[in-house]
Amino acid sequence: MKFKYPTLQVALDFIDISDALHIASIAWRNGVTWLEIGTPLIKSKGVDVIRVFRERFRDAVLIADMKCIDAGGVEVSLAADAGADIVTVLGVAHDSTILEALDSASQRDVKIMIDLINVSNPIERAQEIERLGVDFICLHTGVDVQKRRGLTVMEELLSILLKVKRSIRIPVAVAGGINLSNAKMMIDAGAQILIIGSAITKSDNPEFIVRKFMELI
Repeated sequence: MKFKYPTLQVALDFIDISDALHIASIAWRNGVTWLEIGTPLIKSKGVDVIRVFRERFRDAVLIADMKCIDAGGVEVSLAADAGADIVTVLGVAHDSTILEALDSASQRDVKIMIDLINVSNPIERAQEIERLGVDFICLHTGVDVQKRRGLTVMEELLSILLKVKRSIRIPVAVAGGINLSNAKMMIDAGAQILIIGSAITKSDNPEFIVRKFMELI
């Protein structure tokens, strides 16, 4: 499985599957190939929702945002068998969980993305995780943190991104508060995967926003 960077990953953080499919269709017809089946959607509909997306978007790169923190082998196998290409595991999980996830992923030809949300030392943890053999690192500012701290989180994310890019070689994704005003800054700092959610999904004109992001990358 070969990937081109930078790339746009659209996060479909919905509860209703019809809303998710609507935005996914808009993204797909405008050239987006990475579709993230968000945690709320998986929790509300179960992993079978991945099968729905695989049937509808056969050639897409499907990311199952499982946010796994334990039972790594089981959760990765559930998502992979349902049609996911990439499965997320939390960076705060024990190394044993990450290794179990990697074992399961290697048996099913899927990739593992480690989400560093709420990790106290993301630079050090990114280095540790790279040594374990994961495929992607995601620097992620949570929604609740964005609400509480506002614009300062983007400055912190950019600073961490620059440091992480100097310390590891595997591809790095950024998520949380990315929009058209700061996306280029993230790409220039070395982000290979832009994970965009609300900037698209909550827009009055999601198609226009998707096109603008695609022009940018």
